[in-house]
Parts: sequence; C-alpha cells; structure tokens
Amino acid sequence: MHVAGKVVVVTGGGNGIGKALCEAFHRAGAAKVVVVDLDHAGAEAVAVSVGGAAFKCDVGQEKNILHVIEQTERDYGPIALFCSNAGIGGGFDPMSVNAGGASDEPWARSWAIHVMAHVYAARHLIPRMKARGGGYFLNTISAAGLLSQVGSPAYSTTKHAAVGFAENLAISHRADGIKVSILCPQGVDTNILRSIPKRPQSGDGDLSPEQVAEDALKGLEQETFVILPHPQVLGYMRKKAENYDRWIAGMAKIQAEMRETYRK
Repeated sequence: MHVAGKVVVVTGGGNGIGKALCEAFHRAGAAKVVVVDLDHAGAEAVAVSVGGAAFKCDVGQEKNILHVIEQTERDYGPIALFCSNAGIGGGFDPMSVNAGGASDEPWARSWAIHVMAHVYAARHLIPRMKARGGGYFLNTISAAGLLSQVGSPAYSTTKHAAVGFAENLAISHRADGIKVSILCPQGVDTNILRSIPKRPQSGDGDLSPEQVAEDALKGLEQETFVILPHPQVLGYMRKKAENYDRWIAGMAKIQAEMRETYRK
C-alpha cells in the first residue's frame, strides 16, 4: 500500500510512535492525516505540523471511535488506512507477588485500549471498506504480543490478544480486499518506555519513533503482516517456538535478574 493521496487516521498520534507515523505519512504524500489522541492539545500540535486534522478521543470508548470515523469520512473522504496505535504502559510491577494482580482496573483499561479499540475500528470500518472494495488496518501492538512482557501480565496478555484479533481480521477479510499489518517493536524511546523499569523491554537496540515509523511505512508498501523494526525479535520467536520450556526458563531468569536490579 502507498499512502500518497489517501486519507489516514492515526490514534495515539499526539506523541511517540503515533506522532512519527503522522509525520511519515505526511512526507509520503497522504491527502489528509487525521491525528487522534486523548491529549487534544498534542493532537492539534501534530495536526498543524502535517496539515492534518485533530480529534480528542478515548479509543477505549466505541462511540468515540465511531465519531472519528464518521466525521473523518464526512469531512475528508474514505479512510484508506486506519492506524490503531494508541497504547498504555500501566500495570508494570516487577516486584508483584501475584500475576493475577490485586484489582481489575489495570486489566480492564489495558483490554479496552489494546484490544477493544482495534475491535471497534474494525466493527465500524469493515462495512465501509467492503462496500468500496478494500482498505487497510495497521495495528501497533508490540514484540510483547509475540513474546511476552516481564513485569506486566496485563500488558502481555492484552498484546497477545491484539495479535490474535489482527490475525483473524486478516483471515476473515482477505477476500474483501482488506489488508492488515501489525507493528511489533521492542524498546522505542517514548514516554511509555521511560515510565517503566529498565530491562528487558529496553537496552536491546532501542529505536527512535522516527525509525519505527519508517519501518512501518516500508512494511505497508510491501503489505507485510508482521512488521518487526527490531529484526532480532524474529530470532526470539523462533527460539520460543523451538523449545517453549527453555524459553519460559530463560524469561523467568530475566525476571529474577530484573527484580534483583529493582531492589537495588
């Protein structure tokens, strides 16, 4: 897919990877970049810089996603590419004594943003895309959705669920001309990474948001399902598949080392 001349929506577009995606799509000639973020001021600042439009939106609320879709298509034309990029890093606690946590709140918020936001976008865009012969979804997930996330069961679990939904989305609607890509980086220099404990999500070739956005653009042009800005993730996936027990043991060792570092 080439974005030149097309309408693109990016959620979580006010900063980090989302901001870099908006800028990359603008440079690539998108007809209109629609910047969506809970931080309206941040979205507006990015929209001004790319000649786009801004919406305030809590992506965990279906009515908000529907409003963005309806208003965008009314004002700027059919959405060719919807980038479901918003994410949160809450729930990280390397010292947790129970993977089930102490309350439902971090689970519910992660589920709403990391899973249901993708579902809502598909629910309301699929009929429109089918009617016009196709469209594209780019869902920013994480290498955590392919591997795991030490220190945050809620993040890891919901990112795995997001991969599962994207797979089903791609399978179910391939015949409708609808394409799907998932963007799965490891450490990226964003507010989320800075807010959580170091290692193992950082320190293994951390990238800038701009580099991740460029890799995403290339992946879209090649219509690749799994876009891996960190190529080493493919090797980790192979090791996980080849010997799951050894991989679990290795991840448990990383968690033990992380806890020891955190105590200091």
